[in-house]
Amino acid sequence: MSLTASHKNASFDLLEQLSSQADPDAIVKHVIDAAPGVAGSILVSTCNRFELYVDVDDEHPDAVAGVTSAATSAIAEQCDVATDHLATTWHVTTEQGTAEHLFSVASGLESVVVGEGEIAGQVRRSLESARAAGTTTSALERLFQHASKTSRGVKNRTPLGQAGRSIVRLSLELASSRVTDWSTSRVLLVGTGAYAGASLAALRDRGVTDVSVYSTSGRGAKFAASHGIALVEHDELPTAIASSDIIVTCTLTEGYVLDADLLQRARIEYALDHAKAHTNDALHRDETPGCPVNHDAYQLVIDLGLPRNVNPDVGGVFGVELLDLETIRIHAPLEELQATDTARAIVTTAARNFTRAGAEESLSPAVVALRRRAHAILDEEIARVQRTDSDGTAAAALRHMMGRLLHTPTTRARDFARTGEHDRYLDALSVLFDIDVDGDVDAVARRAADDEAAS
Repeated sequence: MSLTASHKNASFDLLEQLSSQADPDAIVKHVIDAAPGVAGSILVSTCNRFELYVDVDDEHPDAVAGVTSAATSAIAEQCDVATDHLATTWHVTTEQGTAEHLFSVASGLESVVVGEGEIAGQVRRSLESARAAGTTTSALERLFQHASKTSRGVKNRTPLGQAGRSIVRLSLELASSRVTDWSTSRVLLVGTGAYAGASLAALRDRGVTDVSVYSTSGRGAKFAASHGIALVEHDELPTAIASSDIIVTCTLTEGYVLDADLLQRARIEYALDHAKAHTNDALHRDETPGCPVNHDAYQLVIDLGLPRNVNPDVGGVFGVELLDLETIRIHAPLEELQATDTARAIVTTAARNFTRAGAEESLSPAVVALRRRAHAILDEEIARVQRTDSDGTAAAALRHMMGRLLHTPTTRARDFARTGEHDRYLDALSVLFDIDVDGDVDAVARRAADDEAAS
């Protein structure tokens, strides 16, 4: 099952609270310990979603309600969010719905910008984090690996992936009406992570050549050297802020890296250094109404961070236009209908096949128990006839007959699994073949798990 808060059902402020204040490891541990029938969990937290994927015992009557309650209480307490508000925000999915949702997320179909390329890597890294924390399970591993496979299929078979659209590129598209000549623009990049790399690539695609990078984490020198751009040291930051036409922030650091006070002080220092006079009017809010993209602005700040890297009060500084994720979401273009329809068809088929395969796999221990019981009887009969079966003809006939007898109940297991009638099949084994479903089947499952762990 999954619990989802995303840009589709939650406010930007709520998503920012969840992203900045929630402790993923503590939440996952609490859900595993407190909710009934939970084997493991993976948390996916990105700039536009906060999702918990949980491996639960479907037969436990309180599993879904227990997970929802445990997750809601833990997150609400950590993030200072009203429990009732969070409880009514969740979008809950189970079984095939969970697979279809995650496959859609990984394929970029649930992003602000449909077809966003970064999300597949974020989903993959969430799985890696769960592995490191020891909270994943074989079922969750299978789910997330199939999500990555489906994402590659969508990318290779639809224009969504070929277009290479992303939040970074959309923000630059929105800014293009403000930037008259990208090739002469001076850009300050704050951050050295995946979004920073994507931002730099997108800027270069638009002809930008003058880019410098500043990092609060100390990784700026390495990033600058590997990408062939200038490094801004801490004492050079005010000058870089004031002299840049465009500032792009995309860092995971806590707190704001830019606010109105810092921006205005940087401008004053820069003006004094260059003996230029700035009037007081230039340091106060421009109350001119209009589109968020202000053609009269002479400095553009693009905030791609979640939580925000830039204090919203920057948008009140005269001559500054601020684009943050909330603004970008409002201006996200309409979906490319044909490509999206094709991608969703791929996702739906993949989710259906994944669920069917999982259902068939869930009955595999029962089939193994049946065959084990049948072959034990076969071995007894072969031992009984061996004294008179000098050429092995009788033994061969018995094996052939047993194979034919087992064929129908083995294939019927797949049919029952696909239609969700597991219990009918298990009941039939118990009645017709005297197989202790709770004993024999669980023993087979345990042996299979032990074999998998040993390998």
